[in-house]
Amino acid sequence: MKTQDSVAPEFRYLRPMKRPESVTFPVYKKLEDILAQATEHPDSVVAHALATCAGYSYSDAPTLAMIMARLGLETNHCRQISQVVDAMFISSHAFLVQSKDGRVVILCYRGTQPLNFINWLTDADVNPEKVPIPFADPPVAFGIHGGFYRNVRATRHEVIHALERALDGRSVRAKGKAMPYPLEALYLTGHSLGAAMAATMAVMLRTEPAYTPIARMLRAVYTYGQPMIGDPALAKACDGDDFLRHNLIRYVYGSDVVPQLPPTVSGAFAHFGQERHCGPGATVGEVDRPTQQLGNLTGLVVAPLAFVTHQLRLFRNLPFQQSLYDHSPQHYVTALTPAGVSSEYGDPG
Repeated sequence: MKTQDSVAPEFRYLRPMKRPESVTFPVYKKLEDILAQATEHPDSVVAHALATCAGYSYSDAPTLAMIMARLGLETNHCRQISQVVDAMFISSHAFLVQSKDGRVVILCYRGTQPLNFINWLTDADVNPEKVPIPFADPPVAFGIHGGFYRNVRATRHEVIHALERALDGRSVRAKGKAMPYPLEALYLTGHSLGAAMAATMAVMLRTEPAYTPIARMLRAVYTYGQPMIGDPALAKACDGDDFLRHNLIRYVYGSDVVPQLPPTVSGAFAHFGQERHCGPGATVGEVDRPTQQLGNLTGLVVAPLAFVTHQLRLFRNLPFQQSLYDHSPQHYVTALTPAGVSSEYGDPG
């Protein structure tokens, strides 16, 4: 198990070069207050902040700490917890971003890295594992995507220990100092594989009695480009939980193919929670019918083709029902940036 700690520097070191059109950081004044006080979800500021967090989790703890400081979590404590076991198809990376006053923690899972072959094997390892989940007593076994489940399980205990530290008013860092306040608001997020891991952890927190003190602090789960994590029976049970039905929000950009996976040839899978569509050119809003499974393998061939054709001006506007290009995390960040709000690099909104 590897960990990496980082404390974001004072944001005076993060100011952009002074230009007439420059925007002074942070993007959001007192983002920790916004996160701690948000009571209705989805929230546009929270959606933007967590999409940015999910996008930069493909980097490392110092980079993520810097970006979240620019957004408004100044002098945050950021900890990376990782376990990589190639032969077991495990490449699990969890980031905990804690506000400087200790009240807010974001648990963000890294998604599928484009050049990481083990990540792709994890995504492809769809054979469901029967896992007893205590929605009722006695627990009932549900089918969960094997690769997603094993990757959450790999770092779960260290993540839980860090959250317990936050509950006790301490830093999430392994040997961190006492914080001004204990944890009040916990958010889970991730993109792609990271989105699936965040959703899986949310189910664990909501159903495991030992995690109840942490679950009480869970405010919402925001995922981006999330594939399905379990069978229809699990999805139905999750939608029977008030929190998971209303406060797990899945964003789907354009024709992103990943929310349609795994395909039906891999077995029956289904989504749960709220689904929201965004960009390109679409109004962010809830949909009546959640994304369904990909019915055949043709879409898996078409999806990469959509990425290639988008690079060619003559074919850029061809309509695709499945697109790998639309899965890129930067699309989610751009689509969910509120009007008039600057980017994490200070570009005017």
